[in-house]
Amino acid sequence: MRHFGHIAPEVRQRLFHQEPCEFTPDSPARLLSAALGATLYSPATRPRLADDIVKQTGRGVVSMVLCLEDSIGDDDVAEGEENLVRQFTDLAERQVDIPLLFIRVRTPDQIPDLVRRLGPAVRLLSGFVLPKFTEERGIPFLEALSAAEVASGHRLFAMPVLESPELLYRETRVETLEGIARAVDKYRDRVLALRLGVTDFCSSYGLRRAPDMTAWDVQIVASVIADVVNMLGRADGTGFTVTGPVWEYFRVQERMFKPQLRRSPFLEGQAEELREALIEHAMDGLLREITLDQANGLLGKTCIHPSHVLPVHALSVVSHEEFSDAQDILRPERGGGGVLRSQYTNKMNEVKPHRAWAERTLLRAEVFGVANEDIGFVELLAAGISG
Repeated sequence: MRHFGHIAPEVRQRLFHQEPCEFTPDSPARLLSAALGATLYSPATRPRLADDIVKQTGRGVVSMVLCLEDSIGDDDVAEGEENLVRQFTDLAERQVDIPLLFIRVRTPDQIPDLVRRLGPAVRLLSGFVLPKFTEERGIPFLEALSAAEVASGHRLFAMPVLESPELLYRETRVETLEGIARAVDKYRDRVLALRLGVTDFCSSYGLRRAPDMTAWDVQIVASVIADVVNMLGRADGTGFTVTGPVWEYFRVQERMFKPQLRRSPFLEGQAEELREALIEHAMDGLLREITLDQANGLLGKTCIHPSHVLPVHALSVVSHEEFSDAQDILRPERGGGGVLRSQYTNKMNEVKPHRAWAERTLLRAEVFGVANEDIGFVELLAAGISG
């Protein structure tokens, strides 16, 4: 699989200076964690789930979570488990291309039970999403995952969801983060990424952000995300990939504030209709949130609607200017440090302080590609929609 793999090769060649790389579920964890992109969630009870997965693969989805937790009722869990086994078996028999697939469970004992019930079809499973993760609640999940991996002989990753009230409340936040750090560090080889449960954060205070607002505008939420990145997303080798929060909206009935998308990029790309469609479907808020996610150290995003996938991927592509700067900073002869003017002659590149940014940028370039000099977000999104 590869990002923008659903686009014709000749179109990719026009769009990209460096095309996104190909990867598989067996690729190194460092590559997979960066490549997750827009992770699309789906209830595990969907009767045509296998068809849905194949369909979304053809639309550019590279990672999905099949949910047995909050997206289904308490009385539907057994049905959801049975459906997952049927749908995985169906997919295994088809031998078709599929995304990285994860199952979001409720309890640790579901992990070995599902792995056993999946049988040979477990080869299609990349891992499990672990809800309401703290050190106390999370360790049993991680132990169960490790045991299931040994029993099945198949590599399984964990993606803990950070969403508990203890993490949100000021008086318990640091202690909770320290405990989470101990737990995920102990199982570092198994933890692919950390996910943020912002809807649960808001729930603790009876809040819900409007489509005009991003998670970063809700200060109590922004503060906890900042602390998660501070302690768990460091670039010194101790950190993990932290993914962006879910965007809940896909159509706006009424709007209080002006749209947040400038006209000029769309006029230049002759895509004014695309701009209007994005605004109508609340995508201007999503685009702003994705940009703020990236500026604050997050990579990838939880998605609950297929229309959110392409904006996440289009904004994850590395610009030609970013790529040029990163390459300059990481040239072997720059190892001693120093300052240099960018090739675009519009900024200063300071080698030592910007090194971690450059390394992260080149990893993103590997999985999402590098746009040609004259290609921007609008062209990438338009090409992705048209396929």
